[in-house]
Amino acid sequence: MTTRTGVYPGTFDPITLGHMDIIRRGAKLVDRLVIGVTTNPSKNPMFSVEERVAMVRREVEGLDGDIRVVTFDSLLMDFAEREGANMIVRGLRAVADFEYEYQMAGMNQQLNSRIETVFLMADVSLQPIASRLVKEIAMFGGDIRKFVTAAVRDEVVARVDTIGRKGS
Repeated sequence: MTTRTGVYPGTFDPITLGHMDIIRRGAKLVDRLVIGVTTNPSKNPMFSVEERVAMVRREVEGLDGDIRVVTFDSLLMDFAEREGANMIVRGLRAVADFEYEYQMAGMNQQLNSRIETVFLMADVSLQPIASRLVKEIAMFGGDIRKFVTAAVRDEVVARVDTIGRKGS
């Protein structure tokens, strides 16, 4: 029997409750879920890739399923091929996400038609959550408890305290 392997890529800067929802649900669809933490300097990360990997590993510890967390710095389809994936798992929050993700899925299919892209809709209560917005709220001293776990909140607040809040 062939092992179904899925890859869930992202920057996870920081990992949110929305990401966790997609991880939990994605892990049910495959025998092995590989969470690929990527470097994306254009997103101006708050945390280093090593810090993000440690954060994601801690957050997924104890979840059901065979879940691995690794870094990658390559084309997604090359990474997926190296991991033996037959599926890319992507989360959708809103119509705006769909347009971008649809285009990416089409390009990825052109690069490797053996790997399917599967879209999971975020839980309705989690749809507005975006890492970028979580960081912005924290930078202005807002409460991010509804969007991340307590441990992630503590890390974000500590980082904000280190780099300084905006508007103070």
